[in-house]
Amino acid sequence: MSRIGLKPITIPAGVEVNLNGNAVTVKGPNGTLSMDAHPNMQISVEGSEIIVSRPNDAKENRSLHGLTRTLIANMVTGVTEGFKKNLEVNGVGYRVQLQGNTLVMNLGFSHQVTMEAPEGVKIECPSANAIVVSGADKQAVGQFAAQIREKRPPEPYKGKGIKYAEEHIRRKEGKAGKK
Repeated sequence: MSRIGLKPITIPAGVEVNLNGNAVTVKGPNGTLSMDAHPNMQISVEGSEIIVSRPNDAKENRSLHGLTRTLIANMVTGVTEGFKKNLEVNGVGYRVQLQGNTLVMNLGFSHQVTMEAPEGVKIECPSANAIVVSGADKQAVGQFAAQIREKRPPEPYKGKGIKYAEEHIRRKEGKAGKK
């Protein structure tokens, strides 16, 4: 039995959920998100709860049950609270700044690296070495944060590069001297 799939999703005040077959649309203060659920999953709204159920215990349906419930729960969380990823830039001369909706990064290359924020994702630069990526869609926020980190991943010797704020970089010892 799926422990996650069996839990009902509570719909908070100010959030509107529409079902059109297996197309789920969640509307709230932070925007509107929609998703097409797998045709095998049965989604219903009962009072102020969303319930996801499966037709039988086939392996594919068991796999999709918890996934579908979690995706819908993330949509509800996204339109109410939103999601946020914090990134840190470490390195001498490495800095970031925001120019309109474009992130401009100096990362030790001969050129500046620029990235345009996708629709539904907001970027903030509280300081020259911090980036905050936020938005309602968890997948879009995580994907854009990963694309930023990919421009200069942290290296293990000095820890220079872009890393998530909660990420721990395993450090290596430098070259040993002659004996």
